[in-house]
Amino acid sequence: MADDKKFDVAMSDDDWKKKLTPEQFHVLRKHGTERAGASPLDHLYEPGTYFCAGCGEPLFDSDTKFNSGSGWPSFYVPKDGAVETTTDRSFFMVRTEVHCQKCGGHLGHVFDDGPKPTGLRYCMNGCALDFKPGEKK
Repeated sequence: MADDKKFDVAMSDDDWKKKLTPEQFHVLRKHGTERAGASPLDHLYEPGTYFCAGCGEPLFDSDTKFNSGSGWPSFYVPKDGAVETTTDRSFFMVRTEVHCQKCGGHLGHVFDDGPKPTGLRYCMNGCALDFKPGEKK
C-alpha cells in the first residue's frame, strides 16, 4: 500500500484488527502472503464478483479469472479503476504490488506471464478477497 497516499477508506491498525481476521490483517495491512493453495477461492469458477475483504470495493469479475497453477486466485484484468500498483522491492527482488485503490489494502502482485488478451496475471491472496456469486457488480 502506498503509505503516503490518502485513501477513501482509512482506519487505525486497531480498527482494522477489529474488522479483519488475523490473516486478513497480516495480508491486507502488513503486506503478508497467504500460503499457496490455502484459499478455497483458487479453484472457484462460478459467476460473480470478487470484492476487497477490507472495504468491499469490487475488484475482479469472475469471467477474468483463470487457473494459473500458482496456488492463488488469478485474474487477467481488474475492474476499471479498482486497483493501483506500486514497486515492491522486498525479499531481494523487484515485483509489482497490487493494492485496493479505495483502502490501500495489499492484494497480491501482478506478473506479465498471464493469458491473452492482456498477458497479465494478477496473483491475489484469497483471504484479501470476498466472493459474491451471481450478477456482476
